[in-house]
Order: sequence, then C-alpha cells, then structure tokens
Amino acid sequence: MEAMKLFGVAGLLCITVAILIHNRKKQNILFIVGGVLLEVYSIYIQDVIFIILQIAFTMVAAYALVRQKQQKGP
Repeated sequence: MEAMKLFGVAGLLCITVAILIHNRKKQNILFIVGGVLLEVYSIYIQDVIFIILQIAFTMVAAYALVRQKQQKGP
C-alpha cells in the first residue's frame, strides 16, 4: 500500500473511532487528527471538493474543542 494511502486509512479510522466513543473532548481531538490526515491524502489525490470538505470539517472540530474548553473554564 502506498504511504499516502496510509494517511487516508488512518484518518478514516480516527474519525470512525471518534464517532463510536462518547467522550466529547476525545471525539473532537480524533476528528481533528482524522481531518488533518484525510486533508493530506486529499491534497495528494488532488480532489478539490475533498480538500475543501476536510478543511471545513477540521475547522469545525477545532472550533468545537476550543468552545468546550472555554465553557469549562480554567
């Protein structure tokens, strides 16, 4: 298997695991990691729609993580 495909597979696994767990903070972290890995793969395959999707997905997950930290406080 090509090295870049491993990025895609790892990203897919991260997002799948995130969907299955019930810890919101860990979910968002796995969504971000998975989104970044899939972003790398989408750039490699040069799929503009997938690139845009992964940017949006990762930004939403990062925003949710930041909001969660702000709501908990210091």
